[in-house]
Amino acid sequence: MKKYVSLILMSITTFCFAQTSVETLVADYERAKAMSLEYVEAMPEDLFSNRPTEGVRTFAEQFLHASQGTIGLVSNGTGADRIYATANLEKDPKLQSKEEVKRMVTESFDFAIASIKNMDESTFGEIVERGPFKITRLAWIQKAHEHISHHRGQAAIYLRMNGIVPPQYKLF
Repeated sequence: MKKYVSLILMSITTFCFAQTSVETLVADYERAKAMSLEYVEAMPEDLFSNRPTEGVRTFAEQFLHASQGTIGLVSNGTGADRIYATANLEKDPKLQSKEEVKRMVTESFDFAIASIKNMDESTFGEIVERGPFKITRLAWIQKAHEHISHHRGQAAIYLRMNGIVPPQYKLF
């Protein structure tokens, strides 16, 4: 019985990895970059320091945090040396403007895309340990995508609270 379960799990894992390629990951990250920049562009400059309530990030901090997360999580997956490794982007006062947030979002996605393009797909299943987490290289990259999606979703609320309709979702 254990042999059958192992065989089934190996088949599922192989199928899942076969469905994901560097090309599809790059396409997903290019689309996420475009959507993120549209959100940043939609918010007026004077509302980048806006926070819906005390104790939550400002609009600028949402995207700076997401950018740093993209860099860190993708670096975990690809093995690329992370940029801004010693910085705390969301708390840097020089990065709080619309122009700087756009620059950081662009740089983080450009880093992610370049790092993914340099990957060998045969390494997707390798386990990478960071802190208490032991997951595959592919899973780190997918977590980065999930992280930016989460924070972009939060940013949609900031836009709506200021009477701005968020940019249209891009499924493809």
